[in-house]
Amino acid sequence: MARKPGSRAEITGPRLRAAALRLFARHGYAAVSMRQIAAEVGVQAGALYQYISDKQGLLFELMRGHMEDLLTAWAESRPPAGDALSRLEHFARFHIRFHAARADAVFVSYMELRNLTPGNFAALEALRRRYEGELEAILRQGQAEGAMRLPDTRLATMALIAMLTGVNTWFREGGRLSRDQVEDIYVDMVRKAVGA
Repeated sequence: MARKPGSRAEITGPRLRAAALRLFARHGYAAVSMRQIAAEVGVQAGALYQYISDKQGLLFELMRGHMEDLLTAWAESRPPAGDALSRLEHFARFHIRFHAARADAVFVSYMELRNLTPGNFAALEALRRRYEGELEAILRQGQAEGAMRLPDTRLATMALIAMLTGVNTWFREGGRLSRDQVEDIYVDMVRKAVGA
């Protein structure tokens, strides 16, 4: 398959990443070939290497991009100060909204960790720890204020992130509950989970 006329790096590169993300989310990283990705983009398989080093590099780039976008969005959204319960509510709503708009990226970022090389896994884990650290700091603040009762803030951090990310697996716009209603219910569950 020949390269499409007018194909340029600034167009083909993003199309390549979007196609790979869709295919990895739908079929799984291991089941998707570079040839399939190339066909989806409309270029020859060999042409993909003008944009990526290899399939593993592509997976890592997608996952790292998701985590970097998450950290950037949180940094822009993070409330500068306030009591821990208000900050926890803000975090819960932020997490649900951010992930609800990125179903494929969330699925790939959580389900394909097993397919990363050890070095790529370590780099991604460092980014994940930075984000988890933001929530853990809120929980520690809540304990210091006496507003939360938690036996282990690290375990609570992991449990809350898993619960909030889980919304992405079942929520659909136009369903029985609106996203705002789901957020309200989840915020209440989060508050109860931390012993507020």
